[in-house]
Amino acid sequence: MFAANIFHWWLGVGLTIVSVGSIIALVGGYLAKVVAPQYPSRRHQRED
Repeated sequence: MFAANIFHWWLGVGLTIVSVGSIIALVGGYLAKVVAPQYPSRRHQRED
């Protein structure tokens, strides 16, 4: 039973790391695809 306890603890740690990484990737993707085009840098502005 001791090995099962350790296995479940490491399984929780791994799932937590994957979950946090997924949330960071989701927020980063949203900022890159949705928010960034609303505020173009000076290099990407069109001169009208």
